Amino acid sequence: VQLQASGGGVVQAGGSLRLSCAASGRTVSGYVMAWFRQAAEKEREFAAAISSFGTTNYADSVKGRFTISRDNPKNTVYLQMNSLKPEDTAVYYCAATSSMTVVRGRDGYDYWGQGTLVTVSS
Repeated sequence: VQLQASGGGVVQAGGSLRLSCAASGRTVSGYVMAWFRQAAEKEREFAAAISSFGTTNYADSVKGRFTISRDNPKNTVYLQMNSLKPEDTAVYYCAATSSMTVVRGRDGYDYWGQGTLVTVSS
């Protein structure tokens, strides 16, 4: 499975962005898909995940502001980010696992995209 993340950019605080993660090589409709993020000099952290059934899971820091969704015919996962804050600035990575269970740990994911940079200015 190859994952290609896109949609990052520079936005002012309070603004919105939508990230996309296009999968290729295999259909990922049965995979758990997730977004992680890594700010400068910090560990990569879990942001959101969605199961093959559409069950979602969010980190407390993004809950109520971010929405993860998937379009199985397009083999694509999205992350809609609203009410962005400067502390959301990070490189965002999409990840996939063939596990049926949503997990938050990085070790639970087998496939990773290259990352897309989101910068939120104050």
